[in-house]
Amino acid sequence: MEPDTQAPPEDTPSNPSPGAFLPDGHREPQGIALLRTIFIGPQRLRAGWSTLLFVLIAVVFIVLTAPVLGLLLGMARHGHATTLTPQSALLSEVIQLLAIVVAGLVMARIEGRNLQDYYFSGPRPLPHFLGGLAAGFIALSLLIAALAAGGWLHFGPVSLSGARLLGYALIWAAVFLLTGLFEEGSFRCYLQYTFARGINFWWALAAVAAICAGVALRSPGEAALGVYIIAALGLLPCLWLRTQRAAQANFWQAAWVTSTLFGFVHTGNHGENWIGIFGAAAIGFVFCVSIWVTGSVWWAVGCHAAWDWAETFFYGTADSGLTPKGHFLTTTPAGNVFWSGGSDGPEGSILILGVLVLLTVALLLIYGRRRALSTPAEAPLHLTS
Repeated sequence: MEPDTQAPPEDTPSNPSPGAFLPDGHREPQGIALLRTIFIGPQRLRAGWSTLLFVLIAVVFIVLTAPVLGLLLGMARHGHATTLTPQSALLSEVIQLLAIVVAGLVMARIEGRNLQDYYFSGPRPLPHFLGGLAAGFIALSLLIAALAAGGWLHFGPVSLSGARLLGYALIWAAVFLLTGLFEEGSFRCYLQYTFARGINFWWALAAVAAICAGVALRSPGEAALGVYIIAALGLLPCLWLRTQRAAQANFWQAAWVTSTLFGFVHTGNHGENWIGIFGAAAIGFVFCVSIWVTGSVWWAVGCHAAWDWAETFFYGTADSGLTPKGHFLTTTPAGNVFWSGGSDGPEGSILILGVLVLLTVALLLIYGRRRALSTPAEAPLHLTS
C-alpha cells in the first residue's frame, strides 16, 4: 500500500528496478529484484507486510504467554463471562500490552525507526495525558448525568467504603491505564502510523470493505450495523480528500481504516448493541483527531483510561456488556434500551453521540492546530546498522 503523493525520505535508499545494475557493476537477478519490489517500498518494508508481521508477533506472544502467566498467578481470564473482575482484567491487559511492546520493538528495528516514532513522542506529553484524564472523566460524567436526568439511569447505594474502596480504585486505575496504553498503542500508534505511511484511498476502501465483510461473517446481527455506519460515513470525506490531493490525506484515510477496525473488534464483546459498536468506532476517530491536534497519543491514552475507570469503577455501570466487580456507586439502566444503553452500559445509549461531538469540539478549541503533525511521509527514518 503506497499513498498517492508520498515521496521517500531523503535518507532512504532507493530500490533498484528489476534487472538494474548494482554498485559493483553486476546486474541484480530479476527474481530477487521482483521480490524486493514486492516487499520493500520507499520506506523499507511495505506497510501491508509490516502490519501483518506486527499482528503475527503480538498474537504469537499472547498465545504462548497467556497460559503461563495465568498458571503462575492462579488467575482465570474472564473470556466471555458477564462479570469483569479487576484481577482477570489486569492479567489480560498486562499480557496484551507486553505483546504489542515486543511486536513494536521488533518492527521498529526492522523498519529502522524508534518506538517513539509511532506517535509516542510529542510536545508536553504529561499535560496532554492529564488533560485527557480530565476530559475522559468529565465526558463520561456528562453522559451519566444526561441518562439520569432523562430517567434512563437510576442510582443505588454506595457499594464500597474505606480500605476496600481505595484498593479497588487503585487496581481499576492500573487496569484501565494498561487498557489505554494497549488499545491506543496498537490502534492509534502502530497501526495508524503504519497505515498512514502506506495507504491511499483505494487501499483504504479495500481495507474497510474487507472489515465489513469480516463483520458480516463474524457478527451478522444488530451489532454489525455500527461498523457499517462508520464505514459509510468515512467514504465521501476520504474520496473528497483524494480528489483534492489534500496534504496528509493519508492520515485521515488511515484513521478511517483504524476506526472501522476498532468498531469491528468490539463486536466480539458480550452484550454490545449497534450504538455501542458505532460509539467505539467513533471515539476511535476522536482519538485520531487528538493525535492530529496534540502531536502524540498521550491525550488519547489519558482520556481512554479515565473514561473506562469512571464508567466501570466510579459509577459502576456495565462496560461493553460486562458488569464490573468492585465499584464505588451502583447504577441500574431503565427504560428504552435506545436511550439507556441497557446491558451494554452508557456506551450503548444514543446520547453518547452528543458527548462525542462535545469532546471533539473541546479538543479543537483547546488544542487547535498549534503545530504541524509529523506524519510518516515526512518523518525521517532512523537508519540502523
